[in-house]
Amino acid sequence: MNEIEINPSPSRESQNIILLIWLGTLFFGFIPSLIIYLVKQDDAAVTDQAKEALNWSITTMLGYAVGWVLMFVLIGFLILPVVAICHLIFCILGVVNASKAQPYRLPFNLRLLK
Repeated sequence: MNEIEINPSPSRESQNIILLIWLGTLFFGFIPSLIIYLVKQDDAAVTDQAKEALNWSITTMLGYAVGWVLMFVLIGFLILPVVAICHLIFCILGVVNASKAQPYRLPFNLRLLK
């Protein structure tokens, strides 16, 4: 049988921190999610979303690195805007889900931190 794991809704403070994680990831990359991941180890919801945002930041940085390398064969000029648009959209979706107190899982994210 499929077991559905039901997590209680995070507190209002946790919800605000998660919202700040995704906003910080949008503007500052991996730094806000790394800081909050290291500081807020006691809150499971915050830690989970900080890991998700940190994994997304790493995935985005790898996408940018591939784009920069491929600029020598001119396809990088197409890859860089795609990575930037995906980063913008997925961070906004993370903010929207955080405001609804729902955990957000990115559709294609390298899960380097478990």
